[in-house]
Amino acid sequence: MRREIREIFKGKAVTEGAGVKLRRIFGFAEPEMFDPFLMLDDFRSDNPEDFLAGFPWHPHRGIETITYVTKGDVEHGDSLGNKGVIGSGDVQWMTAGSGIIHQEMPKGDKNGSMHGFQLWANLPANDKMMNPRYRGITADQIPEVLLENGVEIKIIAGRVGDVSGPMDDIVIEPEYMDCTVPAVTEFVHPTKLGHTAMIYVVGGKGSVNGTSVENRTLILFGDGDEFAISGSDEPVRFLLLTGKPLNEPIAWRGPIVMNTQKELDIAFKEYQDGTFIKHS
Repeated sequence: MRREIREIFKGKAVTEGAGVKLRRIFGFAEPEMFDPFLMLDDFRSDNPEDFLAGFPWHPHRGIETITYVTKGDVEHGDSLGNKGVIGSGDVQWMTAGSGIIHQEMPKGDKNGSMHGFQLWANLPANDKMMNPRYRGITADQIPEVLLENGVEIKIIAGRVGDVSGPMDDIVIEPEYMDCTVPAVTEFVHPTKLGHTAMIYVVGGKGSVNGTSVENRTLILFGDGDEFAISGSDEPVRFLLLTGKPLNEPIAWRGPIVMNTQKELDIAFKEYQDGTFIKHS
């Protein structure tokens, strides 16, 4: 059963952190629609004034943040003691769990460009207070698959044929892939029934079920066991995202996502009191 288009999103320009200008594709008032995903930000810019202010130290609890950089560098550090640089083609998969405090400071490249995406994924109630963990994946650790029809796929999470991505221990069973489909070529991808599925176009032009799609367009699919996208008269590049819905209540305030308002109140009180961090 091929998935139909449920809804199309273009996102909105927002300013976050200490003054970073980006485009929020989803993450406003519709979290149940994207369950288990909460938010997707597109922070591609060729103007350093848009991003150099960065995201100084701030907390997270109850979620995972996935940062995928396609151009430039992001310096980072966290309360676990991790610090370093997320470079072009790298992924940072951070599980906040019971609580983590971190900072992300985009630096761009020598030409002043900073391109990337940050996805937030929810954690189920049973795992919201798990120990936080950080996983840095370098570009050379992300396998690339070339299909017979010329489709190129970088697999961050999920599987294509016999090739699996490095992120294989995630409760929401996600797929996260960077795909490029050649011109006038169709790509059909199988999906699990009941799982949320979407694609976010990041370059070129294509067609989904007869609807034209282009850069900065997100397609949220209805249910089904596959979806299809074709390149138009030029290739189309997109991020492929699927995951198992949690079907749980969502209580969300800023960087913290829990299941109840009481849990949110406790989290912010602990942050103010200095008892937010539970890990040693």
